[in-house]
Amino acid sequence: MVGRVYLVGAGPGAADMLTVRAQRVLQGADVVVFDRLVSPEILDQVPRGAMRIDVGKRPQHHAVPQEEINDMLVRLATAGRTVVRLKGGDPFTFGRGSEEARHLMRAGIATEVIAGVTSASACAAAVGIPLTHRGLASGVRYVAGHCRNDGNLDYDWRGLADPDTTLVVYMGMAQIGAIAVRLVEAGLSPETPAAAIVNGTTPRQRHCIATLATIANRARPYQGQGPVLFIIGRVVGLAPTLDLSLPSQPGARACHASAD
Repeated sequence: MVGRVYLVGAGPGAADMLTVRAQRVLQGADVVVFDRLVSPEILDQVPRGAMRIDVGKRPQHHAVPQEEINDMLVRLATAGRTVVRLKGGDPFTFGRGSEEARHLMRAGIATEVIAGVTSASACAAAVGIPLTHRGLASGVRYVAGHCRNDGNLDYDWRGLADPDTTLVVYMGMAQIGAIAVRLVEAGLSPETPAAAIVNGTTPRQRHCIATLATIANRARPYQGQGPVLFIIGRVVGLAPTLDLSLPSQPGARACHASAD
């Protein structure tokens, strides 16, 4: 019999932020194909006896190309296995889950998508940053901090440089300096509050609050420590008064700075 593939969002990292539905499916998996952004806490919930396959991509190094991952999922399901494709955050938010779902459905493989808590809302809440706030931000924009094949970012920078919108940058550690420059050139004040959050929601969480002009330097120590999320906008200025991270995350550490 042909198996089934579940595209599962693992959430932002904390084990107890995995949804009940995702946990139930994970416990029934024969094979778990996981990404780099899936935290150790989540991987600890993979049942004994289930095969684990690491297909994580790293900047400048895609050990398993996406096309091979697509074909691997088809082969595993065709062999009759129940496959969980485990992705950090939500599979349909910068997770390439839609590409995998399309490939699987074209191959006739039964596929189900299980949403995960996306890192933007979870990490923002963990450090006391509301993504919207009356009088400060009436909307939110999510962007990826890198492009396909590591090309140059090509965004509508003037549209992104909207002081009434909160900008969340996923996977932007390598490009945050260039992103900040482009936003300032497009009209956003260099004094706009900005935050960097690494390993959000986990005991290893750290975050830094600075300005758009200084965030690249302030976040540099986070390079290589884990997934980093950036939040840019006036709402970040509320974090010092709404910071909930230290009581709930024993290992969390924060720094607050406005200038070099």
